[in-house]
Amino acid sequence: MKGIVFAEFAELVESKFGTDMVDTLIEKTNPPSGGVYVATGTYDHSELVAMVVELSKQTQVPVPDLLISFGKFLMPRFRASFPQFFDPHHRLFDFLESVHGYIHIEVRKLYPDAMLPTLSCQRVSDNRMDVIYNSSRHLGDFGRGLIEGAAEQYRTKVRINPVAVDNDTIRFEVEIVDTR
Repeated sequence: MKGIVFAEFAELVESKFGTDMVDTLIEKTNPPSGGVYVATGTYDHSELVAMVVELSKQTQVPVPDLLISFGKFLMPRFRASFPQFFDPHHRLFDFLESVHGYIHIEVRKLYPDAMLPTLSCQRVSDNRMDVIYNSSRHLGDFGRGLIEGAAEQYRTKVRINPVAVDNDTIRFEVEIVDTR
């Protein structure tokens, strides 16, 4: 996992729970990296998982809720850093369809060693799309948060129903409820 993800997680923790909590997570999980993350570096995702689990213990916030919050937190930051991925699209579904076939290709150009999830989209109707998220990292709740964050970026209210397909795959039934 790229260091930028770890750095952004630390930003989320600091903004919601304070600087001391970041230090506590690093102390309690004792990550191999020492808790020092370079944006372009690559780190084992288990370090992030350990910190999320520890944050859950420290705050009593369930792990899935923390992962969803992190995904939502990241999306506006991604938009600020990479507006070229967002600006050509005027609707949420158009953006989601571009993730795997365009955005992930561009990300791999910047970070050739990035291990990205597979994302495929199937429009069911004008207001419903199935987003199939596949990753051996089992971070589906994080993926859900990214979808929710994207919906917020496009000022679209959605209802998301996650359906487990297998250990690595989740199908998110994304329904547009309202556009603001």
